[in-house]
Amino acid sequence: MAAHRDSAVGEQGSDGGRETEKPTEKAPVKKKSTGSASTSASTSTTAKKGARAPGAAGAKPAAAGKPAKAESRTALVRRARRINRELAEVFPYAHPELDFENPFQLVVATVLSAQTTDLRVNQTTPALFAKYPTPEDLAAANPEEVEEILRPTGFFRAKTRSVIGLSKMLAEDFGGEVPGRLEDLVKLPGVGRKTAFVVLGNAFGRPGITVDTHFQRLVRRWKWTEETDPDKIEAAVGALFPKSEWTDLSHHVIWHGRRICHARKPACGACPIAPLCPAYGEGETDPDKARKLLKYEKGGFPGQRLNPPQAYLDAGGRPAPPLDAA
Repeated sequence: MAAHRDSAVGEQGSDGGRETEKPTEKAPVKKKSTGSASTSASTSTTAKKGARAPGAAGAKPAAAGKPAKAESRTALVRRARRINRELAEVFPYAHPELDFENPFQLVVATVLSAQTTDLRVNQTTPALFAKYPTPEDLAAANPEEVEEILRPTGFFRAKTRSVIGLSKMLAEDFGGEVPGRLEDLVKLPGVGRKTAFVVLGNAFGRPGITVDTHFQRLVRRWKWTEETDPDKIEAAVGALFPKSEWTDLSHHVIWHGRRICHARKPACGACPIAPLCPAYGEGETDPDKARKLLKYEKGGFPGQRLNPPQAYLDAGGRPAPPLDAA
């Protein structure tokens, strides 16, 4: 079955992406970054424009800084859903960033994405799938030959054991087909809930939340949850949204984390949802400097897929180069 492709993730280390958030008290709103005598009206107008053109406005967000009082549950749900709507406008072409043509390729690619970039996985899997196109082929492969192909992805010995092991289980227990149920997927070597939801959401169209390092970081910055355990984050965030939105929500958040809201230096001054972010000011607030921090298509650079969807190309995105490109 062909599928739409998914965002990065393999099973990360136990502390992957769980950064300690800086207190928002360190992020006061700086009036000099507004670029004008800030009034509530101009701030509101600028924020609305910013949702469609990140970094186009230099006004400070009206909601920057820590709220004076605790946010009610109703207010949290409304703010969270508005953030998702804004991101959907900024990234209407958001898609899985692992190249794949069928569920088998997706589950293997997702396992390989642990502790590396989707780009490196995409540059590596063409050779792997050309030589071993089916679970039966990979199950019977010589581990040393597979290790040599997977070497660029790092941890190649452990990853070789996982992909050969899951291929054997698929061939022996599932008739060579990737199962479409969570309880079956998590039985496969190297596959946890995160990887399973990537496969379910993008190969089978079944909603799931992908709690990778970007997702963990952003939902805590946005105060959607204070949880640090991925399963608890998944439950807390899932409760804020209709189940039908979970897969696209994952794409929107992960794309924003990769392109704008970076781990070490968020591009706050180029952020389309700055007025809704309690952590505004943790990163660069100057619009011109912030725009220089943007990555991938937002910064004018290639994306992570060698074969991205047409909608991404139509939006100005560029495909990544193959592994042996000069």
